[in-house]
Amino acid sequence: MASWQKSSYSQGTDSCVEVGALSGGAAVRDTKDRDGGYFVTTPAQWSSFVSAVKHGRFER
Repeated sequence: MASWQKSSYSQGTDSCVEVGALSGGAAVRDTKDRDGGYFVTTPAQWSSFVSAVKHGRFER
């Protein structure tokens, strides 16, 4: 597993997720429960998710 990284937008808070780059996609975990496990995505799933975030799909 590569090193975990969290978004620069989450400075000063633990309410975020961290991403670990994998050769076959990405792993994602909750910063409030780092020992609670993580889920893994394929490269296509991760790319679709990042694209949706960039295009505001999850904004309220």
